[in-house]
Amino acid sequence: MFVRHRERHRAGRTGWLRASVLGANDGLLSTASLVLGVAAAHATHSNVLVAGIAGLVAGSMSMAAGEYVSVHSQADTEQADLALERAELKADDKGEHKELMAIYVARGLKPALAKQVAEQLMDHDALGAHARDELGISETLRARPIQAALASAGSFAVGAAMPLLVAALAPAAGLILLVAGTSLLFLALLGGLAAGAGGAGVTMGAMRVTFWGALAMALTAGVGWLFGTVA
Repeated sequence: MFVRHRERHRAGRTGWLRASVLGANDGLLSTASLVLGVAAAHATHSNVLVAGIAGLVAGSMSMAAGEYVSVHSQADTEQADLALERAELKADDKGEHKELMAIYVARGLKPALAKQVAEQLMDHDALGAHARDELGISETLRARPIQAALASAGSFAVGAAMPLLVAALAPAAGLILLVAGTSLLFLALLGGLAAGAGGAGVTMGAMRVTFWGALAMALTAGVGWLFGTVA
């Protein structure tokens, strides 16, 4: 009896992982930078919080819309390719057999074996075989617009809530330092978590995100301070 052994690979989670990590990083960094910029412009504590909440809502909707449109475009392309392949299979079944066989020969199979594999796979699922081996479209990596949009919006909101919570609890005098410090710590944790989940180096991933996060927050706070001074 044949028992299918299902291994767990990281490729199967690249879609939602990418959207979730990008959303959380963007939410945390953009909201922290916004809070710091407004606070550096000598705004009141309540105005800082209002700006942060507005940034959370606007950013979540923007991330969801952008991710949905982007991934939906990918899904539309996949569907168009599958429709074309379906038409080719109806019009020239033998030619598609030869095309699939040539792919397997190029991958290292002997012609006789490649022909046998192509025939058996096409008898089982012709469109699926061509989608996977000719077009590179598989169920694991297929574009899922709604999933990507929800993951982006939700993770953005979670990331943005971190600096907002600190800003709400911090005293006005120490708000800038506390928001900046905790946000950098959160960014380092997110960067390390994302790198670890993707199989990359945790330390380097944390350092990359922290460096660019610090630069973004410093520049935004600088602009807020400049305009606050001029005003």
